[in-house]
Amino acid sequence: MSHDKPANLPKLLVVEDDEGLQAQLKWAYDDFEVVLAGDRASAIAALRAEEPAVITLDLGLPPDPDGTSEGFAVLDEIMALKPDAKVIVASGHGARESALQAIERGAYDFYQKPIDIEQLGLIVRRALQLHQIEQENRALAARAGEGNRVLGGMITAAPEMVRVARTIERVANTNVSVMLLGASGTGKELLARGLHDASAQRGGSFVAINCAAIPETLLESELFGHEKGAFTGAVKTTEGKIELAHGGTLFLDEVGDIPLPLQVKLLRFLQERTIERIGGRKLIEVDTRIVCATHQNLEAMIAEGRFREDLFYRLAEVVVKIPGLADRPGDAVLLAKVFLKRFAREMNPQVTGFAPDALAAIDGWRWPGNVRELENRVKRAVIMADGKLVSADDLDLGPGEGEDVLNLKCARERADRKVIRHALARCEGNISGTARLLGISRPTLYDLLKQYDLQS
Repeated sequence: MSHDKPANLPKLLVVEDDEGLQAQLKWAYDDFEVVLAGDRASAIAALRAEEPAVITLDLGLPPDPDGTSEGFAVLDEIMALKPDAKVIVASGHGARESALQAIERGAYDFYQKPIDIEQLGLIVRRALQLHQIEQENRALAARAGEGNRVLGGMITAAPEMVRVARTIERVANTNVSVMLLGASGTGKELLARGLHDASAQRGGSFVAINCAAIPETLLESELFGHEKGAFTGAVKTTEGKIELAHGGTLFLDEVGDIPLPLQVKLLRFLQERTIERIGGRKLIEVDTRIVCATHQNLEAMIAEGRFREDLFYRLAEVVVKIPGLADRPGDAVLLAKVFLKRFAREMNPQVTGFAPDALAAIDGWRWPGNVRELENRVKRAVIMADGKLVSADDLDLGPGEGEDVLNLKCARERADRKVIRHALARCEGNISGTARLLGISRPTLYDLLKQYDLQS
């Protein structure tokens, strides 16, 4: 019986150290080009060389075949190098805990051993279908000059951010608590609202509180409420944020700033799902979904005795790490254009766009303040701009830095895309001028525009 396969099949990387299972999986997928790897080094080498759309990953890899540490290390490397890959993790070790950790780290799905080839095949083909849809959406977005709108209306064309949104969507309808980790200005509250809107609690209220913005002496009252006369100035009974979120979602932003005594009270609520207002004696039942966020290193705070470990594990059943704007290729330019349209309409209608040097500066800047910094710089630039186009000087930006890439082919493609985008911007979309600037013919430029799905 021949196992010859047609050319140009989608690629499936199977990371599995059991040679017998390797053989089974290799011939189970006639509609894939199957690539095999038995350890971390060979898996990453195959990832770089083949750039597979879908990957099945056994967590029990040497030198830790009876555990999961090596498998998770491979998953982390895959997500760093190719975040749009659909990774299906398989393990027989601590199924629920491993599944949550895998999804949290970016896996598409989890499959508990022993493996049923037919069922795993359904998951693999569904993953491929989603990967192809996402590729088509990114291509359409690139041609239209706009990013995808994902969870919560967030605008992005970066696979890293799309993966974050998909993770949140997958856990939204479960009862697990979610912690969003990311630097200030990365969009944690927007994602928390998106989680609420995708959850069973969407019919209830979304109640947000910034724990760092409220003085310690007032935070307990803000969270738990108070009875009339409970303290000086308590002229009426007031419901706290937890109570107001009954039937909905409570978003605790900067949860690391909650003082230790209040952490104890919050933990008690999470365990018993009842609260007492300050000055009250009545237990009030509250059913609310808790989502929290912080830019702090809570594990370090636990080691220093500044955050309770038991509270951390109650709040962080699934941890979602949000990349900074500099780690979301192309998003800075997309968002800058959206902000410019909004602020120009409100504050300076004569401004119509960015000058080429401004687009180059936005694309190259590292954005330490993330989306909030970008929004503020564009707002100021629109107000200060003298002409129709915002310049790099208006934005007050300097040169940026480079970024890591998957392989040489990927590096060349990214470099081509960036140079062509900048040339098009400088020539205001004129093909003849862009071709002259790049030193190539118009037909060659058309071929490159088609190859890279760039707006012409």
